[in-house]
Amino acid sequence: MLTPDEAADLIEAIAARQDRAAFAELFRYYAPRVKAFLMRGGSDAETAQEVAQETLIMLWRKAQSFDRRRASAATWIYAIARNKRIDLARRAGRPAIETGDWLAVFAAEEVDADKSVLAGQTYSRVKELLGGLSADQLEVIKKAFFEDKTHTAIAEELGLPLGTVKSRIRLALGRLRDALEKEQS
Repeated sequence: MLTPDEAADLIEAIAARQDRAAFAELFRYYAPRVKAFLMRGGSDAETAQEVAQETLIMLWRKAQSFDRRRASAATWIYAIARNKRIDLARRAGRPAIETGDWLAVFAAEEVDADKSVLAGQTYSRVKELLGGLSADQLEVIKKAFFEDKTHTAIAEELGLPLGTVKSRIRLALGRLRDALEKEQS
């Protein structure tokens, strides 16, 4: 099992010196987990395997863009996987795979009772905080994160400038993050 700090250290080793041993360790740990994540999201085993490999190749190529202050290694890797899955669905001309409850998809693989309770409380709190966003912000957040739409597609659908959509998403995420950070301190 890799701790979040160990995984982040490995990604940073790849970024700094293209450390193949670090990549091999991340691959061994995350490849089966990413594949399972994708299968829980509705992908068949073959597609999940392909997307998992593409995800880890992207990790190798983009390791320098990882910032442990912005996201954990797992969150960053699963976000890459999610985006790769969406890209594949778009290329195939199919609608994006429904993930059901987006927040539930990101649940940890190995959860003890305390973490499970905390995750449930965080999930409930995020739902409450979403309800506190302005109608405009909530609309773009739903389209971006729950409907897997690009910022450009949202702008076209709502008849808004792309900058407005990006600003609303940034402001909404900032409000959610600030509220959660205040509660944790």
